[in-house]
Amino acid sequence: MFEYQNLFTTVQAVGPIHHGVELGEGNSPRTGEPKLFSLLGWIGNAQLGPIYLGGLGLASIICGMLSFNIIGFNMLAQVNWDPIQFVRQLFWLALEPPAPQNGLHFPPMNQGGWWMFAGALLTTSMFLWFARTYRRARELGMGTHIAWAFLSAIWLFLVLGFIRPLLMGSWGEAVPFGIFPHLDWTAAFSIRYGNLFYNPFHMLSIAFLYGSALLFAMHGATILAVSRFGGEREIEQITDRGTASERAALFWRWTMGFNATMESIHRWAWWFAVLTPLTGGIGILLTGTVVDNWYLWAVKHHVAPMYPAVWTPPIDPALLQGAKP
Repeated sequence: MFEYQNLFTTVQAVGPIHHGVELGEGNSPRTGEPKLFSLLGWIGNAQLGPIYLGGLGLASIICGMLSFNIIGFNMLAQVNWDPIQFVRQLFWLALEPPAPQNGLHFPPMNQGGWWMFAGALLTTSMFLWFARTYRRARELGMGTHIAWAFLSAIWLFLVLGFIRPLLMGSWGEAVPFGIFPHLDWTAAFSIRYGNLFYNPFHMLSIAFLYGSALLFAMHGATILAVSRFGGEREIEQITDRGTASERAALFWRWTMGFNATMESIHRWAWWFAVLTPLTGGIGILLTGTVVDNWYLWAVKHHVAPMYPAVWTPPIDPALLQGAKP
């Protein structure tokens, strides 16, 4: 007899298709007839649609697509409009920011102007989507936690491409658009400022990153482990404590010494995830503006040891004893 498990399989509860709650005045209508797809049910809800964009959502997608196309066409131009080479070299292609000598001036379009134009559109797109998530949450009577979590990610994006370059006096300090060029910029940035690993806010960001991954994995595993008792119906379990929540709490008291509730674990996970880009952005913002070398800063504050010198000056052979004049 096989024991019931649901790590890779999902029991799909199929019922009447739901069009969603009624929208108030001033909202655009939803579009599309909802349908059920079993493949979607394997990873989430099987229902797809109806779709709601509204004015903010539509404007956000238009700005985002314009930015995406500007970046893509600039990369395509770099390979002489060859689609095969574009695909082959895609990971190495980049839309670079203006050169450092331009400072904060607007450069010619082919010397960083397109980067500024694409960045402005992408930033506008993200702020429009933030406003959309906030308004949708308010319209449905929800909390605005999702919108503020998204704004935390926008903060890091703005620090990298706008706030820090503004404080440094050069758009050339910003990150290029591209996959490997972005990674190269990160490595060069760390080397230039004495190893970013010694940045305390970078340490916090990594701790929150690993911590949020661990918390989400622990919570997800716990709910999956008690889903045979209805644990996936968390809201019901919060208001009407059933065997699933009792067993989950007992398990964590036995293994960890204490247990979070089905409500508090989400607060822990939300804060850990939000603090990842928030502290990371602070660390980037301080680099070059307040601290020029994080290794020397760490030595000064007794975070890192002062390594012994491994380089000695070369000896002039003419000064050695017995050397011929």
